[in-house]
Amino acid sequence: MQDFCEGYERRDVYNKEITDKLKIHYHAILELLGEDTQREGLIKTPERVAKAMQFFTQGYHANPHDILRSAMFKQDYKEMVIVKDIEIYSLCEHHMVPFFGKAHIAYIPDGYIVGLSKIPRVVDAYARRLQVQEQLTTQIKNCIQETLNPLGVAVVIETQHLCMSMRGVQKQNSVTTTSDFTGAFLKQYNTRQEFLRIIGANLHS
Repeated sequence: MQDFCEGYERRDVYNKEITDKLKIHYHAILELLGEDTQREGLIKTPERVAKAMQFFTQGYHANPHDILRSAMFKQDYKEMVIVKDIEIYSLCEHHMVPFFGKAHIAYIPDGYIVGLSKIPRVVDAYARRLQVQEQLTTQIKNCIQETLNPLGVAVVIETQHLCMSMRGVQKQNSVTTTSDFTGAFLKQYNTRQEFLRIIGANLHS
């Protein structure tokens, strides 16, 4: 596996030992489901899935705090910094099926700002694990608060869960929204409302 020294990066090199072990299990799963593992379309499927799962869960090998620390800069700026519409792709830890959507994140600096690309990388580092949306929301918030120590952090995540649309209640168009706040966003109603207004506005069209 490639190391994640400073942050998230695409990983196309896979641990051969892990891949080989996963292949055995996925081969057995296909057989237990009643498939013919020797037919043309499935011969390489166990290996493909073994590599895909390593990619989907590569966040376990990233340190989100280090991602932020790699690009912290002293700056006397105390207004809201917002990164909105960050794409999220994750796997539900209950059924291991995808949930996907967008994250909207803001913080109010208190002496330090961070390179803007690092915030989506922190999102990926936590999302590329087996997750529940509530935990993902809080983990992102805590990481930013603990590392940058800003005056406040706001995180809102909106996703669709395939465990709801393909399975369970089978509601195809439902959206799940979670939020978490610290500091000024938690204590100051106007600050929180300004954040919610901005992420709800189509400012980049």
